[in-house]
Amino acid sequence: MFNNNKILVVIPIMDDSIGIPRKYSRLMNNKPLISYSIELAKASQYVDDVVVTTDNSELALISEKFGASVIRRSGDLAAADASLEQVIYDAMVQKEKLAFDEYDIVIIIQPSSPLLKSATLDKAIERFEDFAIESIIGVVEDSHLSWRYDDDNQRFFPNYIERLKKQDLPKSFRESGSVVVSRRGLIHEDSYIGSNIDLIVLSREESIDIQNYDDWMVVESHIQKKRVAFIVNSNNEIGNRPIHTCLSMASKLISHDFIVLLDKHYESGIKVINEYGYDYKVYDGTEELLTILKEFNPHIVINNIQDTFEDYMLSLKNEGYFVVNFDDLGVGIDYADIVFDCLYEHDLSESNVYTGYKYYVLKDEFYFQPTKVITQDVNNVLIIFEGTDSNHLSELFLDAILSTNYNNKINIILGGGYENIEELVSKYESNPLIQIYQNVSDVSEFMFKADIIITSASKTMYDACSLAVPTICVCQNDLEKTHVFANASNGFINMGMGEQLTKQEIVDQFVALANNPELRIEMNNKMKRIDLKHGFDNIKSVVQEKYVDFKNGDAK
Repeated sequence: MFNNNKILVVIPIMDDSIGIPRKYSRLMNNKPLISYSIELAKASQYVDDVVVTTDNSELALISEKFGASVIRRSGDLAAADASLEQVIYDAMVQKEKLAFDEYDIVIIIQPSSPLLKSATLDKAIERFEDFAIESIIGVVEDSHLSWRYDDDNQRFFPNYIERLKKQDLPKSFRESGSVVVSRRGLIHEDSYIGSNIDLIVLSREESIDIQNYDDWMVVESHIQKKRVAFIVNSNNEIGNRPIHTCLSMASKLISHDFIVLLDKHYESGIKVINEYGYDYKVYDGTEELLTILKEFNPHIVINNIQDTFEDYMLSLKNEGYFVVNFDDLGVGIDYADIVFDCLYEHDLSESNVYTGYKYYVLKDEFYFQPTKVITQDVNNVLIIFEGTDSNHLSELFLDAILSTNYNNKINIILGGGYENIEELVSKYESNPLIQIYQNVSDVSEFMFKADIIITSASKTMYDACSLAVPTICVCQNDLEKTHVFANASNGFINMGMGEQLTKQEIVDQFVALANNPELRIEMNNKMKRIDLKHGFDNIKSVVQEKYVDFKNGDAK
């Protein structure tokens, strides 16, 4: 009830076989289509009664199970040529007889628009505080350059005088058919809309009217949509790779709503997000982060912030979020629903931990690059170490290569945390074959053009493998020694700990590889056998399975 006005919702079912057979009883995301309209009407804070009018026994039973009263039509009202006005009037009158009362406001909801929101109904009802309003019609904005056809002249005519950009066009609206609200006295057998009409603007999805299977798929996609929060950090030590992983996943979540949350102190990550044009929010401390999460109310929280702490993880789980952590082998394992670590390929005997290259997500730019075709000669070498390169391996390998007979192009890509880059550039600026870069945006192009790549046993090795470029790996620290993917069976030469290598060892290994095209072809072929372009699909498959268990109460 609203301001002492008793309110009835009428849901007319009149075209159950048009476009889609048994449309309203068909299951959409495991519920009958008709149930969505009943539930949204019952969820209104003002609606008193909900009635479904139908001539179908199955739909009558389903409607009753979901809490609606049912008016079973027969005779002329069950005929195909019965008008909507007649059906609405009959349902209202029949319901009033059963209730021994009369309604003040009647709402007509089309059951083919299941995405209509209860809040929209309530806003429409509240408009009736203005006693001059007789009816409210749901509309959707539809400002376009449009045309009409004249049958007499058999030609098209524009509905505009001047061609304007869409944003400069005057706003126009079309009726969605989703909802009409009228005062009871205006409901007759030949009309249910008054003359003093107001409009309520619906969102695009609320206005969708299911008439065919394409409409069905669109609506079902909306219903299955999840809210996903990416919490991601970036700094000089770990570089911007967590940001790029987040963006690569986000770019594939076109059917879901997501938000990216970044620590305000990690300016390099914020810069990358801005360059890609994604919306994001920054937070200052865990308390503010949790507040933002509550406002967004995600179904799934994805942490790509390395190891997490117990208090933080408990805060997430206490809110009922499904939590997915990346690269977290700390306390997070005990609380996260899923942990993915593509670098650590050892079996931890934890049912919620998934490790190995199958869960590596390539940057988008790698998906459209072809694999390397090996040539007889080596004309391009790429040296790339992410992060700070604290052991100066870039310089060590460069000096070693320069001491050989190799006399072709060498590109060096340094991480954002590399210190004294000016000093390094100054050291080699007289050599035109050497180019030094930092934080390049098209790293896949550099890799594809290289005949040999020299990098660490980090995620860069996966990028190199996806292009099948012969690669020499070295470990920058003890942790990278556990990243066993960079081995001979996968097409790599792994030289072990970088800080223990001598210049001569590097020279010998580089010369042996550069002068042996057969070995490079063998490495290339081994890499091509490894599928690195379905990491996101593998992650998505695991998350979908585990999320169902989570919702069913079967989580770990």
